Amino acid sequence: MLKIANLHASIGKTLIIKGVNLTVGSGEIHAIMGPNGSGKSTLAATLMGNPAITVTRGSVELDGMNLLALTAALRAQQGIFLGFQHPVEIPGVSANQMLRIASNAANTAQGRSKLAVAEFRKLLDAASALLQLPNGFLARSINDGCSGGERKKMEMLQCLALEPRFAILDETDSGLDVDALRTIARGIRTLVERFNTGVLLITHYQRILHHINPDRVHVFVDGRIVESGSKKLAEIIEKEGYGQYNS
Repeated sequence: MLKIANLHASIGKTLIIKGVNLTVGSGEIHAIMGPNGSGKSTLAATLMGNPAITVTRGSVELDGMNLLALTAALRAQQGIFLGFQHPVEIPGVSANQMLRIASNAANTAQGRSKLAVAEFRKLLDAASALLQLPNGFLARSINDGCSGGERKKMEMLQCLALEPRFAILDETDSGLDVDALRTIARGIRTLVERFNTGVLLITHYQRILHHINPDRVHVFVDGRIVESGSKKLAEIIEKEGYGQYNS
């Protein structure tokens, strides 16, 4: 369970996160929707431990563990995953290399045995098949020469391979065509159903929510959650926009 209580955070002297309270249980999917510039991506970066962001008040706990006391690297080792809005290229580093190292580090930090090479390769192959990635994709440098859709699939591949306790997916649906959207949604459902991962999905649109059926939808405006509800809330926003929250 991820528990956020009265979280305030700043970049420089600018307060961006202004008192967020949110609890996401294991195996739950919570969607955060909001207008551009409302602080959604800053919230994601705060939870992951971006050093450019200063938490000025509040707490964040994962299964009772104080995440704010950990660096970003240690949060990752403890099972927090962040899918970036704009995944970058990492020349010279293949998915095979990076994920093997990251998996070993996470398993060691959480008191689990490291996977044998053959076992880990089997896991990667299964995730690649689920995401319909082409042969040889795992041997390429990460995101090198990849389309936007392939980059989002690579993010999901990393997430599935690492089996995180909690995944923060920042606009993982942006720039996807219809088929790729369904593929990414299938990956999210697999995270929840197979690994009991808690998911915080940041999105502008309800179209991905048609495929994953979130437990809760939260409206995020000016650094705060201003309303929460069922999937129907996303449908209302799609029709009416965020104007009702501007007053």
